[in-house]
Amino acid sequence: MTPRVMTVSGPIPPERLGFTLPHEHTRIALWHLPGRYDYWELAAGEDLIDEELNDFRRRGGATVVDLTLPGVGRNPEWLRAIASRTGLNVVMGCGWYRGPYYPAEARIDRRSVDDLADELVAEFEHGVSGTGIRPGIIGEIGSDKPWVSPVEERVHRAAARAALRTGMAVTTHGVQSTVGEAQLRIFEEEGLDPARVVIGHADSWPDLDHFLVILDRGANLEFDFLGHRFDALDEAREPRIIELIVELLERGYTDQLLLSQDVCHDKQLKANGGFGYTFLQQHFLPSLRTAAVGEGEIGKMTVDNPRRLLTLADPA
Repeated sequence: MTPRVMTVSGPIPPERLGFTLPHEHTRIALWHLPGRYDYWELAAGEDLIDEELNDFRRRGGATVVDLTLPGVGRNPEWLRAIASRTGLNVVMGCGWYRGPYYPAEARIDRRSVDDLADELVAEFEHGVSGTGIRPGIIGEIGSDKPWVSPVEERVHRAAARAALRTGMAVTTHGVQSTVGEAQLRIFEEEGLDPARVVIGHADSWPDLDHFLVILDRGANLEFDFLGHRFDALDEAREPRIIELIVELLERGYTDQLLLSQDVCHDKQLKANGGFGYTFLQQHFLPSLRTAAVGEGEIGKMTVDNPRRLLTLADPA
């Protein structure tokens, strides 16, 4: 099979991806569940989102992976329009986010793992809901707590089976815990190559031993809360994240690390005082360079590694 990446505008050669943000959102709603700590919303109109994304492109950005899923606002036609207006490559996720946000109509708790996997495969083969717009990655597949609940396990297993049948990679959500190890174990039990798995939000649990467990099993680790400023500790944590990334690079894990920003709230946009989609280019990568991280290593984390993950593997 000719190597290809599936974008919302159709398949493209992997070499066209360039500088990639592998974990972002252009629209997402987490506000509709009362009493949640993550009572957030990214609801900017198309003019503002275009302006923010064009800033990313002017600074050398080429590709954005939007991981908003059904139940929290996925809109394939919105994404295709963004790609058309900005000229960016946009890759769409598929699957279901985490337990509290599973849409009722998906009936996750009443369906078999294979039935759920069949739905993801159908989206990849035919497009979403008659649009013809196809996903290019599975995720973000999440765990709401520091463990994988039974219904979330069903989704994780379906994601792995769909990945094997389509060649898409899987990317995950799990915060402030070692739950990524449990997520990876489920994927391994289903026969998915860990090299096709991205364990996300690593910077929410900055623990070297945890990172080594994931990396030594062959999976990829993603630092994607970079630039978050939701509490007083976010900025203070970043020097430690840089130290950990440098340590991992020195230990030889360059090919397994990815960087992103997870824009998911209106306050993160530049128009509202945030960093927009350019925190890596304007702030974080200069800090890595100051820490003696070379351009080759930066290129691996921002271009080569996302390209490898987004390039469809041969189905099992």
